[in-house]
Amino acid sequence: MDQQILHRSLRQPDQFAELFARHFADLHRYAARRLGDAAADDIAAETFLAAFRQRDRYAADRGPVRGWLFGIAANLIGRHRRAEVRALRTWARAGTDPLTECHSEQVADRVSAGALGPRLAGVLARLSPGDREVLLLVAWGELSYDEVAAALGIPPGTVASRLNRARRKVRAALPAKHALDEE
Repeated sequence: MDQQILHRSLRQPDQFAELFARHFADLHRYAARRLGDAAADDIAAETFLAAFRQRDRYAADRGPVRGWLFGIAANLIGRHRRAEVRALRTWARAGTDPLTECHSEQVADRVSAGALGPRLAGVLARLSPGDREVLLLVAWGELSYDEVAAALGIPPGTVASRLNRARRKVRAALPAKHALDEE
């Protein structure tokens, strides 16, 4: 359905608004988890602006439109990666997450993140950019392996190996009772 909307938007640009309405919240939530609410507004808006400008270059064989949008967002977030790593290191040192100090987080997430936050942030900061991107697209973006592969332009096998490596590193750094769930 998204592909049809995108295709129609080539003739009727206002049709693109439907894609925006369908995917903005997910992209914004993912960007907020990565960079904070303030940057998420910019990243989400920039993602849709870039997608609108490049919509004639979308190739259906690359996967779902949702994955394509997350790929654009991931590239934009990549530009902010150095700031992200600095924030994760600050979180690891200070013990509080500077990016998620908002009221929209669920209580259960806060309790869990509060217990593991600093240690987890330190581990995330030490992951390679590729491993961190895959882990966060799966964990925070809630993308499937195929969607991550499409978003990053890598084979699904690479997604699986990067995710496995990242999970091993996180698991090794966290107490056993807090190991990552491998759904």
